[in-house]
Amino acid sequence: MRQFASFVRKEFCHILRDKRTLLILLVMPVIQIILFGFAISTDIRNIKIAILDSSQDNVTSYLIRQFEANKYFSVEKLVTSQREIDELFRQNKIDMVVVFENNFSRNIVHDGKASVQLIADGSNPNTATMAVNYASSIFMDYQLKIAQNMNGAASVSQFAAESTTSDIGGTTSVAAVTSSGTVTIIPTVKMLYNPQMKAAYNFVPGVMGLILMLICTMMTSIAIVREKEHGTMEVLLVSPVKPLSIIISKTIPYLVISFINLITIILLAVFVLGVPVSGSMSWLLAISTLFIFVSLSMGMLISTLVKTQAAAMLTSGLVMMMPGMLLSGLMFPVENMPWILQFVSIFVPARWYISAVKTIMIEGSGIAFAAKEVYILLAMAAVFITASLKRFKNRLE
Repeated sequence: MRQFASFVRKEFCHILRDKRTLLILLVMPVIQIILFGFAISTDIRNIKIAILDSSQDNVTSYLIRQFEANKYFSVEKLVTSQREIDELFRQNKIDMVVVFENNFSRNIVHDGKASVQLIADGSNPNTATMAVNYASSIFMDYQLKIAQNMNGAASVSQFAAESTTSDIGGTTSVAAVTSSGTVTIIPTVKMLYNPQMKAAYNFVPGVMGLILMLICTMMTSIAIVREKEHGTMEVLLVSPVKPLSIIISKTIPYLVISFINLITIILLAVFVLGVPVSGSMSWLLAISTLFIFVSLSMGMLISTLVKTQAAAMLTSGLVMMMPGMLLSGLMFPVENMPWILQFVSIFVPARWYISAVKTIMIEGSGIAFAAKEVYILLAMAAVFITASLKRFKNRLE
């Protein structure tokens, strides 16, 4: 028994001596429960919408206030033309537009029905579907309140003849019905960029970012750490070759392999999954190449921080996998997360790459509308390469 206890004590000493393993064992569960607890949510909040109100009557004013008060929507702008709508969608400033027809209130009074158009960004089918459902529920709620308001009316035809006002939920609105005693608001739905509502339009850009990031980062970090373990890295570091040349020479082969992976993914997306490249293929390849550089440089940095291949694989997978899946917008909208996780997601390269790919590949917009993402990826590449160079220089000293 004493011998058994000594072996147990020895294993505890090994674990306590290895700080990285101890960190993974104790801190990783805390990180996982926080990420999965707050990042995963089926509710879609802060849906950014614009409203085109050609009627500008009491009914549309009431409905607009309902959108403003609803926790799921954020009314970004009241637009006046289709041109403004197109521009807002191209700039990714809105997720949906509500378009009221002309004479909205008058149509309700005379015909008992009116039409409203819901134009949603279908590049994310889940968000678009939820946004349309939430908007439809607001119109349905208005119809129910009108019906409840008419329950005590002595004569329904009296309300058909004139437009009267009544308090509905504390807000003055038009309470007018036809002789049938019903009011119907008919939503017409239009899905931009993805009229068939294919799920592949959403997950293909995300999977592209996740695969490239994991493969590039893991390949590079393991390859360099392998040379550390074999002792050849020290030979390179004491040679006349500059650290920058070492980094470039180690990066080029994996850049070529990653580019082959990129072409393969795009071909499969287009010809197997049926996701078209609506924008410029040249800009899509350019942004993807930049993202590959970011991932490779991140792998280089990780390789300077660890000493074994197992540690390199674990670190690259740990650092990339969970943030890449949960904080990049691949699975859940970033806008729905707590502000602290939204802040952390700023430092996840996949978030900006996925956004840029959706803009170019799915929406067919020009590079100008993905300029923000490109600048951020350029800055990340510069930071990672500079940090890697500094680590190599420190080893030389």
